[in-house]
Amino acid sequence: MKNEEWIRPYIKQNARLFVLVVCLGAVTIFSAAFLMFTSGFLISKAATRPENILLIYVPIVAVRTFGIARSVSRYAERLVGHHIILKIVSDMRVRLYNMLEPGALMLRSRFRTGDMLGILAEDIEHLQDAFLKTVFPAISALLLYAVSIIALGFFSWPFAALMAIYLFVLVVLFPVVSLLVTKAKNTRLKSGRNALYSRLTDAVLGVSDWMFSGRQHSFVESYEKEENAWFEIEQKRQRFTRWRDFAAQCLVAGLILLMLFWTAGQNADGELARTMIAAFVLVIFPLTEAFLPLSDALTEVPGYQDSVRRMNKTAPQTETARIAPAAEKLDLNDVTLRFDHVAFSYDDSSQVLNQFSFTLRQGEKMALLGRSGSGKSTSLALIEGALTPDSGKVTLNGMETASLDDQIAEAVSVLNQKPHLFDTSILNNIRLGNGQASDEDVRRAARQVQLHNYIESLPDGYDTSVQETGIRFSGGERQRIALARILLQDTPIIILDEPTVGLDPITERDLLDTIFDVLKGKTILWITHHLAGVEAADKVVFLENGKAEMEGTHEELLAGNERYRRLYHLDVPVR
Repeated sequence: MKNEEWIRPYIKQNARLFVLVVCLGAVTIFSAAFLMFTSGFLISKAATRPENILLIYVPIVAVRTFGIARSVSRYAERLVGHHIILKIVSDMRVRLYNMLEPGALMLRSRFRTGDMLGILAEDIEHLQDAFLKTVFPAISALLLYAVSIIALGFFSWPFAALMAIYLFVLVVLFPVVSLLVTKAKNTRLKSGRNALYSRLTDAVLGVSDWMFSGRQHSFVESYEKEENAWFEIEQKRQRFTRWRDFAAQCLVAGLILLMLFWTAGQNADGELARTMIAAFVLVIFPLTEAFLPLSDALTEVPGYQDSVRRMNKTAPQTETARIAPAAEKLDLNDVTLRFDHVAFSYDDSSQVLNQFSFTLRQGEKMALLGRSGSGKSTSLALIEGALTPDSGKVTLNGMETASLDDQIAEAVSVLNQKPHLFDTSILNNIRLGNGQASDEDVRRAARQVQLHNYIESLPDGYDTSVQETGIRFSGGERQRIALARILLQDTPIIILDEPTVGLDPITERDLLDTIFDVLKGKTILWITHHLAGVEAADKVVFLENGKAEMEGTHEELLAGNERYRRLYHLDVPVR
C-alpha cells in the first residue's frame, strides 16, 4: 500500500461491503422517492371519492411498504456503513502508528505536540468523513440521477433530456463551482485550524512561563487576532454557502414548476392521468434531497488531500531506504557495537557525523562526550535503527542495526533524559520493561535501584499511581523507576542518554553510582556533555565536527590532553 493512498486501497479491500452500502443507500432514496410518488397518487385518487376503499387499497399498501422499506434500508445502510468506517479508521490508526514507530526516536524533532494532535485527532477523523460524507453519497446520487432520467424517458425522451440538462446543473455544475470557489478557503481554514492547535498546545504546555513572564495578555491578544482572522475566512465561506444553497433551492423550485407544467400538459393531451400529477411533482423532493448535499461533499475534497499530505509527512525519512531484515539471530550473550566510518546528514544540511568510528565490546563502558548538536542524539538514533547512515555502517555483531527491527529491543535499552511515566501504578510502570515479570521481579528491581523502601512507605505501596507524566515523583525518582525497567528488560547494551540532566550535584552523583553499580557486566554507552563521573568509563570519546576529536581512557586524556583537562576541571573543580 503506497503512502500517498489513503482512500482507494481501503475501497479495494472492502469492495463488496462498499457496493452493499451504495446499494442500500440507493434503495433508501428510491424508497423515499416511491413513498412520495405513491403518496401523491393516493392523495389524488382519494380526492376523486372512489366508491370502494379497495380501489385505493394497493397504493395504501405501497405507501406503508415504501415507508417501512425506507426506514429499514436507512438503518441497514448506517449499520453497514459505520461498520466499514470503524474498521477502516482502525486500520488507518494502526498504519499511522506503524509509520511513526520506526522514527519514534526522532519524532520530537520532526513534529510539535500540536502537529501530532492535529494528525491523530483531526486528520484521521477527517478521512472518515471522506467515505461517509463524500464517497457514499456521491455514488448513490449519481446512480439515482442516471436511473431517474432513464425512468422519465419511458414517458417522454425529450422531457427526460431536458431534465438531464437541468439536473446536471444541480448534480455536477454546482458542486464543481463550489469546489473551485471554496478550495483555497477550505485549505486555509484547515491549515489555520491546525496552526491554532499547535499554538494553543504550545501555550498550554508553557502556561507557567507565560504567567511568570507577565505577557499572558499579549499571548491571548495575538491568539485571538489569529482566531478572528480564521473566523473571517469561515464567515466568507459560509456566506458563499448560503447564497449557493439559496440558488440551489431556486433551481429546485424551478424544477417543481417545470414538472408541474409538463404533467399538466401531458394530462391535457390525454397522455397522463390527472391523479399522476401530484405523484410526479412530489417525487422531486426526495430526489433533490440526495442531490443538494453533493456541493458540500465535493468542497471537502481539498481538506481530505491536506489530511493525506500531513499524514504522509509522518513517515520516517528512512522508510524508503530500509534495509532488508536480518536473516540470522543476534547472539545476545556477546554483543559488539561498532561504528565504521559513519557519515550522516539531515536533508541538505551540513554533515552531523563525518567518518565517525568506534568499537564497544561486551562489558565495556564508554562515555560519548560533545556539545549540544554535535551528533550524540543522532548516534543514538543510528544505533536504534531509526536512521540509516549515508555511508559507513552501524552494526551489532556485524549486522546493521537498521536491519534488526524487533531484535534491537532485545539487545539495546535506553535510559533517556526524561523517561515517560504513564498514568498508572508504580508496579505497572516498572513492569513495562518486561511484561512477563512477576510482582517479586518488580520488587527485586526496585530494591536494586534503591527505591523499594520509599515505595513501601507510600500509602498504596506499589499500587500508588504515578499520576500524569509522573509528576508525583522527583527527577531522580523518575530516573530510578526507569532504571528498574531497564533491569527487567535485561539487554546486553544500555545507553544512558544524559540521564542526570537537571539534577542537583548530590542527586546526580548518587544516581550515577547506582547506575554503574546495578549495571555491572553490561555494555554501557553513556551519552553526555557533562564530565562529572566520567572516570567510571573504560574509555572516553569526545565528538566534535562529526569526528572523534579526542579518544582514550580518562586517565590518559587527563594526563596528556590540555583541552580535556581544562574541560574536566570546569565540570569537576579541584577541591
